Amino acid sequence: MSLSCSNCFSDLLCGEESGFLSGDSPECSSDLHESRSCGEESIADFIEDERNFVPGFDYLARFRSQSLDASAREESVAWILKVQAYYNFQPLTTYLSVNYLDRFLYSRRLPHTNGWQLQLLSVACLSLAAKMEEPLVPSLLDLQVEGAKYIFAPSTIGRMELLVLSVLDWRLRSITPFSFIGYFACKLDSTGTHYGFLVSRATEIILSNIQEASFLEYWPSCIAAAAILCAAGEVPNLSLVNPEHAESWCDGLHKEKIIGCYRLMQEFVVDNSRRRSPKILPQLRVTISGRVRSSDSSSSCTSSSNKRRKLNNCLWPVDDEKGNSEEG
Repeated sequence: MSLSCSNCFSDLLCGEESGFLSGDSPECSSDLHESRSCGEESIADFIEDERNFVPGFDYLARFRSQSLDASAREESVAWILKVQAYYNFQPLTTYLSVNYLDRFLYSRRLPHTNGWQLQLLSVACLSLAAKMEEPLVPSLLDLQVEGAKYIFAPSTIGRMELLVLSVLDWRLRSITPFSFIGYFACKLDSTGTHYGFLVSRATEIILSNIQEASFLEYWPSCIAAAAILCAAGEVPNLSLVNPEHAESWCDGLHKEKIIGCYRLMQEFVVDNSRRRSPKILPQLRVTISGRVRSSDSSSSCTSSSNKRRKLNNCLWPVDDEKGNSEEG
C-alpha cells in the first residue's frame, strides 16, 4: 500500500494525551515487578508470540553488509537513552522506542539513514513509546532535547507517528525482555532474597547494550535470560549458576542461543564498566514559530554552533514495496 504525504497525512495529528493508545496487551503489565506473578503458561505464550514483535531474521545481516548504517542506528539509540535519562522515563519506554525504530527500519528503507529522516523517526518512536507507558508525557517540542540536530514541528512529528503506526500495524504493545526478567529472577532465586537486585541489575545491563546491533540476533526471552544470568554473576550465592540450566526455566528457551547471548553480554558488560558516562547536554526549548531559546543563555541560541534547522511539514515518499520486509 502506498503511503503518500499529500493523500494520507493532510492535517492529521496524533493526540498528545498519554493514554490515547490504550488497548489489549500481550504483556502482563508495563510494571517490571508485576511480571513476577505471571505464570509459566503466560511466559510460554510470550515466547511463542515474541517473534511477531522483532525485526526479520535478516535485519542484522543488513547492518553487517552495510546496507543499513549501524553507526547511525547507534547514534539514534544514544539520543533516545539521553532523553530517557533527562526525563527519567521508564526502562520499558526506552526499549519500546528502539523496538519501534528497528521494526520500522526493517520494513521501510529511509532515503538517508544519517540525516534528518532518521532523527524524525527517532522522535516519533520515542513519542509513541512515551504515550504508551509514561503517566506524564512532555510536549513534542520539549521532547527534542539532549543534542537533537534538528527541531521538527509537532504536525510533522504527528504525521511521522501515523506512518510508524501504519508500518507496525498499530501493534505497539511489544513483548520485550521486561516481560520475562521478573519470572526468570524467581526461577534463579526461588527464595526471592536477591529478586530486587537481579531485576534492577538485569534492566541496567539490557539498556546498556541496546545500542549494540549484535544483540539484534537474539529475541527478548533470550536477552532477558542472559541479563539475569549476568546479574546473578555479581551475587556471591548465585555466581556459580550454570547458564546451560536456564533452558529449563520455561519451554521454548534454547540453550545455544542463551549461552551465545550471555557470552556476548558479558563482553559488553566488562567493556561498558570501563567507559565514562556520556556528557549530558543542556536542555533546549523551542517555540512553535521556530525561534530557539536556551534556558541557560539567550546568546547561545544565536551562535552558529547551536544553529538548528526547523523542518516543517516534510515527510519523504515511501515506496509501495516494503523494502526487504518480505525477504526470507
